[in-house]
Amino acid sequence: MATQRSRRLRKKLHIDEFQELGFSVAWRFPDGTSEAEIDAAVDALINEVIDPAGLAFDGSGYLQWEGLICLQQTGKCTDEHRELVRKWLEDRQYADVKVTELFDVWWD
Repeated sequence: MATQRSRRLRKKLHIDEFQELGFSVAWRFPDGTSEAEIDAAVDALINEVIDPAGLAFDGSGYLQWEGLICLQQTGKCTDEHRELVRKWLEDRQYADVKVTELFDVWWD
């Protein structure tokens, strides 16, 4: 039986039209990569891919990086967003590039 919820409650629960889809990403820098090179690469990822596409990235690492990507605004990432990030990372020949399927960032 479907539960009827008010718009306010749907927004607070991040469901229905307020659902947010995102994806996880992981990659590895080559051994011996300096901190300056890592900082520059992550800055470039944010400046060239994340910000222009209206995405947000929350991640960390040193040689091995992983994080969550979602939209800056309430909404749903698409497969095009996933492929944009994957292509950028693979074009720079980083190792072990993994991009997950889309999932609900609040409930999965």
